[in-house]
Amino acid sequence: MVPGTFAEELGVLLKARFPLLYVESFEESRVLAQVRAVAGQGLPAARPVYVWSVTEGIRTPTGDVVEETSDPRRALDWALDHQHPAVFVFCDLHAHLGSDVRSADAALIRRLRDIASSFARGQQARTLIVVAPVLRIPPELEKDLYIVDFALPGVVEIRRILDNIIGLNSGGRISPDLDEDGKERLVKAALGLTEHEVESAFARAMVAGGVLQESDVELVLAEKRQVVRKTGVLEFLTSDLDLDDVGGLENLKAWLGRRNNSWMEEATRYGVPAPKGALITGVPGCGKSLTAKAIASAWGLPLLRMDVGRVFAGLVGSSEQNMRSAIRSAEAAAPCVLWIDEIEKAFAGVVGSSGDSGTSSRVFGTFLTWMQEKRSHVFVIATANNVASLPPEFLRKGRFDEIFFVDLPTQVERVAIWRIQIGRYVMKAPANTDFPNYPALWEELATLSEGYSGAEIEQAVIAALYQGFADRRPITPDDLKREITDSVPLSVTQAEQVQALRTWAESRTVSASTADA
Repeated sequence: MVPGTFAEELGVLLKARFPLLYVESFEESRVLAQVRAVAGQGLPAARPVYVWSVTEGIRTPTGDVVEETSDPRRALDWALDHQHPAVFVFCDLHAHLGSDVRSADAALIRRLRDIASSFARGQQARTLIVVAPVLRIPPELEKDLYIVDFALPGVVEIRRILDNIIGLNSGGRISPDLDEDGKERLVKAALGLTEHEVESAFARAMVAGGVLQESDVELVLAEKRQVVRKTGVLEFLTSDLDLDDVGGLENLKAWLGRRNNSWMEEATRYGVPAPKGALITGVPGCGKSLTAKAIASAWGLPLLRMDVGRVFAGLVGSSEQNMRSAIRSAEAAAPCVLWIDEIEKAFAGVVGSSGDSGTSSRVFGTFLTWMQEKRSHVFVIATANNVASLPPEFLRKGRFDEIFFVDLPTQVERVAIWRIQIGRYVMKAPANTDFPNYPALWEELATLSEGYSGAEIEQAVIAALYQGFADRRPITPDDLKREITDSVPLSVTQAEQVQALRTWAESRTVSASTADA
């Protein structure tokens, strides 16, 4: 057995005669297979495995069903009276252990405590394992239960599934078109799915196109969207942007480019650790959020957005659980990009008194600890406009790999922004095919729009389009110039705030733009 696996830990616990174990997993069949393997071969003396479900009751190792044991109390009584070495696996017991809307069964909890005491003191080696898709442990059982982690299929298991599917279809109507790199990308894309979901995703990809190829990563990611959506805290975003759609910020883009493919096996062999992420702060409207969306598309990874507002639920203790659930979902979707927009607003209650009995601080602490210790390939992109409201511990090295400052675009960057925006909006309309889209115009517009953010330049182009549509005519360069001269940029209306941001960032951050820009 591989050290650190579920099988090894379970074997140690069974040898040590732990009376009550709890395994949180949706994959009952995988858990049962490993329990049977450990109980049958991984112990000095094999122990039979009895399985209980609410529909059948207790099923013996020979396949027989013990009559009148579908009721959980009767089943627990039967297990308590069983005076021989055994492992009892209860699959549906969590429904009776309480929830937000349902009280726990007091008599059933009492019986579980009796079992814990009897199994611990008894002469025979007996263990009861609760297998459930959710973690529900009443306070009365906190000292009696031991939680055992059961991981989703890893790279080796998913690769075996992929090879089996390819082998079963070799020579048939469906053929694979994958090299080793393509197989690795498919396997990494399927991380975070259950065994059944992995098989379904690969089968769907093969049937959809009649061939299994690297581009089928998108179909595998579609399965992940379902997993993420069910958390209610994370949102799975789709983006067709690329880093080429971001004008300027060449230093930031080069830094991100060097971290592309860092989740591949080649990077692991090279000794490259998983990057933690980047905090991007700066003047509003200058490309922070755009970069977050573009990096996931450029890397070919799923983009998850954390809505911290959904984390803070009304029930006591739910906020902390929601954050842990969001973290687990993000790690299950790895490799991925996790985007937290305007993070200073998300954790506004951390600095000073928030009046929430410390909930914000605890949730923030959970997130910080994960950022510091995470080893999974979850690249966190956090954007912030007002970094002064963030606590100092959030900004120190170890949380993020780097902190970048995005300033108002320079002349060189504004030329790139005008070129991108004119190509994106103006030149796509058939009526504007004669628009003089040439570098000299970009230079002229860039000079005219000094002090404007990228978002303000984009809005000027959109406003000119509305004017041309209203007049039912093609737009002209004069329309763009008029929109620029008629508007007042943020750098003027909030000059003091912009200067304060620059002063703060001067010695604390790395410029997202290159020196020549």
